[in-house]
Amino acid sequence: MLKKLVLIADLRFFCVVAAMQWTNQITRLYGIAYPIIQAPMLGVTTPTMVAGVSNAGGLGSLPVGGLSAELTQTLIRQTKALTNLPFAVNLFTHAIPEPEPSQIEAMQAYLSRLAQRHALPYDSPDFSKLKGHSYTEQLDVLVQEKTPIVSFTFGRLNLEAIRLLKDGGCLLNGTATSVAEAQVLAEDGMDVITVQGIEAGGHRGTFLTEEPLPQVGLMALLPQVAERVSVPLLAAGGIYNGRGIRAAFTLGASGVQIGTAFIASAESAAIPAYKEKLLDSSETDTALTRSFSGRWARGIRNAFLQEVEQSGLVIPAYPIQNSLTTPLRKAAQQQNNAACTTLWAGQAASKAETKPAADIVKRLVAETEAVPALPL
Repeated sequence: MLKKLVLIADLRFFCVVAAMQWTNQITRLYGIAYPIIQAPMLGVTTPTMVAGVSNAGGLGSLPVGGLSAELTQTLIRQTKALTNLPFAVNLFTHAIPEPEPSQIEAMQAYLSRLAQRHALPYDSPDFSKLKGHSYTEQLDVLVQEKTPIVSFTFGRLNLEAIRLLKDGGCLLNGTATSVAEAQVLAEDGMDVITVQGIEAGGHRGTFLTEEPLPQVGLMALLPQVAERVSVPLLAAGGIYNGRGIRAAFTLGASGVQIGTAFIASAESAAIPAYKEKLLDSSETDTALTRSFSGRWARGIRNAFLQEVEQSGLVIPAYPIQNSLTTPLRKAAQQQNNAACTTLWAGQAASKAETKPAADIVKRLVAETEAVPALPL
């Protein structure tokens, strides 16, 4: 009798392991096979990467934050030519700050000296163009192109934008780095919320300025958000394998958003030196910085990051600092110079792969299905 009970228990455990159910709120809502979302990474993500992820059953995300309406439409159409499956388009919804001339002049002078030290050209950008484009300029294009999913970060959509996009059939996904931000997005009527832990690479999605900068790890943040909002959640931050995906589901997510794992992929626009830095990094090599863009972001430490932070200068707010550093960063990229350009990366940067994006998705799916779940 005892042997029979043990056999039943073993079979029961086996069934739990084998019965990985991918269909959930996110897959049904987005019309995808796997709730694995490729994070939008401006300057790294390409239409071919987006299409590769979507064609493999995940959801590719096309970053267009700060771009003109014309370029936004071009990139969407390039992606459409490569896939007939759903993909998201990602906006930056930050406020546009008023430039502070004295800060800008001091930073321009410093960046010119920094460029000379690193044998790089630096042409100061036109002062009138430092603010960039507002997301409101892109809305009509998104509706015209029948964009199925619009994600955004750095802020909230205004009420007019929400109404316009929802009337156009768009599903909306905002980014939260705290419980309070998630509650605000839920109250705004978002269909999905991305919960971004401090482990995540690239820019922080923080937008509530009245609270201290949220620096909460995903494992602590995700279940707290899940307890407070009923909107489907995506987990973002340090996820690179099946164990991380399983853990995110256990903690309350219906899907995962993964970025750094795709930076070294075959379709990535990252320069070779950037990819090499990723693969050679350790979990302690990244830091939060405002040096490149004026907004907190996580990346691998390099000479530019350290020199700007040690300069003692006031760093202009995003996107002004981002515009000021753009010429120098572009020059560094043209020379394959990793010392003076952004190396955005999460705390599992070394786990990036040089495979095609579709193969990375397939690997994530296979690993997740192979991870034993807890017995019932």
